[in-house]
Amino acid sequence: MDIVAWSGYIERGDTDKNFDWVTDFEKKTGCKVRVKTAGTSDEMVALMNEGGFDLVTASGDASMRLISGKRVQEVNVSLIPSYNSIDTRLQKAPWHHVGGKHYGVPYQWGYNVLAYNTKAFKTPPQSWEVVFKEMKLDDGKSNKGRVQAFDGPIYIADAALFLMHSQPALGIKNPYELDETQYKAALTLLREQRKLVSRYWHDAFVQIDDLPTRAWWHRRPGAFRSTCCRAKRRRSRASCLGKAQQAGPTPP
Repeated sequence: MDIVAWSGYIERGDTDKNFDWVTDFEKKTGCKVRVKTAGTSDEMVALMNEGGFDLVTASGDASMRLISGKRVQEVNVSLIPSYNSIDTRLQKAPWHHVGGKHYGVPYQWGYNVLAYNTKAFKTPPQSWEVVFKEMKLDDGKSNKGRVQAFDGPIYIADAALFLMHSQPALGIKNPYELDETQYKAALTLLREQRKLVSRYWHDAFVQIDDLPTRAWWHRRPGAFRSTCCRAKRRRSRASCLGKAQQAGPTPP
């Protein structure tokens, strides 16, 4: 079974011996697990478009591209005994449930984290403004060149979420559904932020400069990860996944 995954998601104990579900899975099923790690959703989509993979741990910004491009096939959730115990907000979420069909299995959601230098802040920051707008910090220095930001299209939603509260006149109701005016405002904000950013990151393991830091948590609505989509394949892998179909062309 060939899988495209985020680093650390398909764990066989290489990172931590206490977390190894792959070895036991291989013994019970006879399926051999091979993993290709990807650092961004774009990389995952590109690898799936090339073919040769059975599963992908796709985040919401990638799953819809895979579904629209006909690169994944329907999942029969009735074969998953615990599916009804999944948070009801996720069971038919729009980033994997399309046209009455399930194309993935959601299994976790998480928070966006703002880590800040305790030497720069006497009190915790109360807004994402500290990473989007130039300002003087508690240590008397500007935040210019002292900000790190995520490198990926989904980060547009983070900018939109900030604008939703800082510029309510834009009328943003959902940071993942923007009209042309709202979209341009988010891009403008990100271009302004670029003057502040010293490093863009996209890997699961992030180096944070200027420690010590503390984490300030903020949940990004709809930031759920991830769906496991079954890839359409020409070859059959009956022992692992059953019969698969050949993928159709991917639209531009």
